[in-house]
Amino acid sequence: MSRSGITHDEHEGYGRPPKRTRPRTKDRPDYSAAATGLVITVDRGRYTVHLDGPDAPLVTATKARQLGRKGVIVGDRVRIVGDTSGAAGTLARIVEALPRETVLRRTADDNDPHERPIVANADQLAIVTALADPPPRMGMIDRILVAGYDARLTPLLVLTKADLASPAVLLAAYAGLDVDAVVVEPDADLSRLRDLLAGHRTVFVGHSGVGKSTLVNALIPDADRATGHVNEVTGRGRHTSTSAIALELPAPGGWVIDTPGVRSFGLSHVTTDSILAAFEDLADLTVDCPRGCQHDSTAPECALDAAVARGDLRPDRLESFRRMEKVWTSPAAWE
Repeated sequence: MSRSGITHDEHEGYGRPPKRTRPRTKDRPDYSAAATGLVITVDRGRYTVHLDGPDAPLVTATKARQLGRKGVIVGDRVRIVGDTSGAAGTLARIVEALPRETVLRRTADDNDPHERPIVANADQLAIVTALADPPPRMGMIDRILVAGYDARLTPLLVLTKADLASPAVLLAAYAGLDVDAVVVEPDADLSRLRDLLAGHRTVFVGHSGVGKSTLVNALIPDADRATGHVNEVTGRGRHTSTSAIALELPAPGGWVIDTPGVRSFGLSHVTTDSILAAFEDLADLTVDCPRGCQHDSTAPECALDAAVARGDLRPDRLESFRRMEKVWTSPAAWE
């Protein structure tokens, strides 16, 4: 009680705040008129975006928080606002990632439930493998192939260092998959590889030291990708590329995405159905399979075996499919 005899509530003035005078809106900002472009590289929270249009600049941008940690990766097409001049010191903001056509993923190992997106919107996967120094690892090639089939990418086998070893064994091993293969050696004519890359968005994947960056430098003279060497003791290459980067090919055009070397390729995200869907000729034949058929060599009354017996399916084609199916159900064998 005060001296005047008037009682005051000690909590007076600390009541519930008044309601907002401006109600929240559920309408999201409209970015349909924002500039669009292609994310070509990501480095420590900064995104380099190649804007659409002739002579469009490269823009450095941050990412809006609502897009999430993995909401934008190399290959994504995005909407971007702010300073899109590309001038030194300017920073724009990515506010929306457009729907992806494809996503190439891997996991850390076959027991890891967390997918790691590598690149978005590629349509072709070039598996770059050295024929020697380091020696080829078919287990790794198979696993990258499976990830490519799961992502609906057209596979391409690129065999490097043909001056050191013959490609015959590897070419025979993948003949049943009907995969295009290119064999190259130092200073080789790359015209056939250029033809296969033209008009495509091709992601290069493979072990360190197999020559991915060397190929990119030969295909795009001003790419200036760092190259390394192979350790003579371990047979492993040294990581020279630390992040993925998309680079535009000279005329007739196309894009290549050079990725850091990988030593593991987990496939916990892959299913039998996704692999089968990549083999359209086989998928059509399995409509006559019993319910729950796994389509492997132990499956009773599998329609694929019947198709081989009738002559409607090449035995090596079925054998190759079953090898791919077995890859993701078997323990990892990339070393």
